Amino acid sequence: MLNERATELGRMIGQTPEYKAVKRASDTLNDDKEAVALLETMERLRQEAQRTISSGGQPTAEMEQQLDTLLGQIQTNGTYQRVMVANENFDKIMVQVNQWILEGIKKGATSSIITLG
Repeated sequence: MLNERATELGRMIGQTPEYKAVKRASDTLNDDKEAVALLETMERLRQEAQRTISSGGQPTAEMEQQLDTLLGQIQTNGTYQRVMVANENFDKIMVQVNQWILEGIKKGATSSIITLG
């Protein structure tokens, strides 16, 4: 019964305008070759910096400058900005859903009536 209710909740969340906006924005981002290239370059540099730190070193000033430049470029990319806004809106919905679940758990923990049916 619990898995059925969780599946139904997931289905309902997937039908929200906020989730649909995230999906559309992500699909659009994946089609934006410039944004994808920037994100991939940033990830490679980030991994390189992490390896340097893990081996006891410090990232070079050039590496830090490159990351700052790339970050500035991606943050001004309209497609990326739409993804960030869509994710923030969806996160707000999920915070509310989690709050409702927590309230339900609290009510269920104090109730002596079992209602799984």
